[in-house]
Amino acid sequence: MENTLLYILLPASVYIAYLLFKKYYLPKIIGSIGEYYVARILKRLSKENYKVYNNIYIKQGGKTSQIDHLVLSVYGIFVIETKNYKGWIFGNEKSKYWTQTLYKKKNKIYNPVIQNWTHVNFLKGISPELKGLRYFPIVVFAGSAKLKKISSSTPVIRKRKLLRTIKRIRDVVLTHEQLAKIDLIINQSIVAGKNVKKEHKKQVRKNIKRTKKKSNPSICPKCGERLLVKNGKFGKFLGCSNFPKCKFTKNIT
Repeated sequence: MENTLLYILLPASVYIAYLLFKKYYLPKIIGSIGEYYVARILKRLSKENYKVYNNIYIKQGGKTSQIDHLVLSVYGIFVIETKNYKGWIFGNEKSKYWTQTLYKKKNKIYNPVIQNWTHVNFLKGISPELKGLRYFPIVVFAGSAKLKKISSSTPVIRKRKLLRTIKRIRDVVLTHEQLAKIDLIINQSIVAGKNVKKEHKKQVRKNIKRTKKKSNPSICPKCGERLLVKNGKFGKFLGCSNFPKCKFTKNIT
């Protein structure tokens, strides 16, 4: 009787363990692999003109932000969000969610462009020295996903185009002395420790719940600036006050 019960419970426990691994641990492993490949690519940047940070937690005012890759340079600040997906990816920078099509199954993924702009806005709030800098948010897909019908003014690229996209920016806006000062500010804002990830996850969950309960229609979801009522060819619409740097628009219904 005991042996029979063991034969029944053992496969069930193995299956439950597999489901838990697939839901909670596999996405983290896949994401870490994508970040690893991008980090290797960023190593090829000149250490004289670029300062690279990978997978960092930055704290400001009691809140934390996890940034996959941050590149400080004499040309500006590159904030890179890495995604590691398969299948086809469809998305618009104005949509809250994008679509992943995998084997005829459609999955929703949170808009990585909006996600990355939250990192940019977080960095701007750390100190006055960081607020007036030139930022270049980039979304990199490190997996085998094919980008289909992506509409975005923010670069959404495959990893093989990352260095080319970064090196395309050649206008020097910072001296090496200014770069060193910014590097020091970032270093002082980075937090580490066993509890950092747990605290950050709690904060993310709270933000998601808060967003579901109430969203501010007067704030641009892309860059965090105010939305203004503007007159267009087809009537009134909401436009970002940060235009032309931010071209977010929304129809007034």
